[in-house]
Amino acid sequence: MLGQGKGKIINISSVRGFQGRIGDLAYSPSKGGVNRLTKSPAIEWGPIGVPMLAFLFLVSLTASGIGAVCGIGGGIIIKPILDFLQVADAVTASFLASGTVLAMTVYTVGMQFFHREGSIDLKKGMPLGWGAMAGGILGHAALLGVKDSLGGDDVAGAAQACGIMVMTLAALLYLSRKVMIRSLDVVGIMLCMALCLLLGSISSFFGIGGGPINLVFLFYFFSMDTKNAVNNSLYVIFFSQATNLLYSLAMRTIPAFESPHLISMALGGIFGGIVGRVLHRRLTNKAIEKLFAVLMIAIIFLCFYNFGRFALA
Repeated sequence: MLGQGKGKIINISSVRGFQGRIGDLAYSPSKGGVNRLTKSPAIEWGPIGVPMLAFLFLVSLTASGIGAVCGIGGGIIIKPILDFLQVADAVTASFLASGTVLAMTVYTVGMQFFHREGSIDLKKGMPLGWGAMAGGILGHAALLGVKDSLGGDDVAGAAQACGIMVMTLAALLYLSRKVMIRSLDVVGIMLCMALCLLLGSISSFFGIGGGPINLVFLFYFFSMDTKNAVNNSLYVIFFSQATNLLYSLAMRTIPAFESPHLISMALGGIFGGIVGRVLHRRLTNKAIEKLFAVLMIAIIFLCFYNFGRFALA
């Protein structure tokens, strides 16, 4: 392969190569060895690892672009794909997805304020942001608690996959019945904060940025139209993910990760935000809702597969 200048080596490993457990004294180290055996030749023999970085960039670019259009952040696409590819354990995959979503929302929310675009109502937006900040801390602590108390990364991964699947299905059902459901218009500061405390916790725990549940909350509790809900959803996601990262840094709970992976994914998130802003201005509310529905169906099937893999591991 070196002589012909191309070729692929595919090694089969396991998530046990990242995280051991009782009874895996031989199995986990052997899979960890396979992981290193895969990575070391890639480093030694040149840019063999570039296709993976390019793939992660494209996944992040696509997911963040769609997330910026639909207001779901993109993490709900990235996290299941990382679990499917077994790029990292469940907690590290959540961190990489959250970092990508944060990069995208920093750009999109920043540009909205810089150009005075969008429809973020700061009277509601500030309490929503405060609630999301507190929720970001609670969700991160809950994820680590599940991992430490219930059996490690597989339990955490199964809980995340199941939760994302149920949440996405509920959002899809709501969207299909939206015209028949009477929405509310919450205005109280404390109630706004409480709702976004829940949203921020969900976002941080699942490592998805916010996902479809954000839009459902904003549709139902605040009677927002689709584009208005998208803008405010990205605003909430920004606060939740920024707080999650700062809390992880302060508590020194950031998991081990591959720096090139995070860099390529963060860049994909930023460029996805650029593309998403352009598409968001051009698409109608109805087109965004159709894109949202198709995306939810694909995520449900992917999460079902991931749940089975984690549960049987």
